[in-house]
Amino acid sequence: MSRYGRRSRGRSSILPALVLAAAFALPASAARADVIDIATCDTSVLGQPFAPWADRAFYELSPGGHFEQPGWALDGGAQRVPGSEPYAATGKLGNWSLTLPAGSSAQSPPTCVDARYPTVRFFIAGTGTVAVSVVYGNITIPAGLAITGSAWFPSPVIVTGSPLVATASGGTAKVSLRLTGVSGNPRVDDVFIDPWNRG
Repeated sequence: MSRYGRRSRGRSSILPALVLAAAFALPASAARADVIDIATCDTSVLGQPFAPWADRAFYELSPGGHFEQPGWALDGGAQRVPGSEPYAATGKLGNWSLTLPAGSSAQSPPTCVDARYPTVRFFIAGTGTVAVSVVYGNITIPAGLAITGSAWFPSPVIVTGSPLVATASGGTAKVSLRLTGVSGNPRVDDVFIDPWNRG
């Protein structure tokens, strides 16, 4: 099976959405798969960019997540810089990445999420820490942290909280990813979203 292909069908597990819905006192019926329209998010190219690190999940590249062209909203000193992760996770080697000095942030264009969009993963290098959040309208949902290790390496799998957003919005929603430099001067490249529930 090739690393890259077009999404053909989703997995039906909705446990993360049910757990989040219950935690926030949402009606249980809102999290049922038969009332969530997932078809509107089923158009992206999928791959297994983290397979060399024993992660066989299928991911899609976030909008502009390779940073080869401008596209993310940059603030506080965040900027595109020459140099890319060396593993060709998108299918070919890139030429650019993102630097996020402490106090800076970068926000992606909106992308479609639903109850199957629970995780984000990317490549990180340099020094310091990056915080990941999901932005839905005026709501920012903290998701997790990634710590650098000098050389390029995959971040941990970060749970986005978007199942809650999708359930609360009737099934699908447009959200953005926000990366914030917490300390040091980390670099980020090739930001991917896992469009299916894990487990």
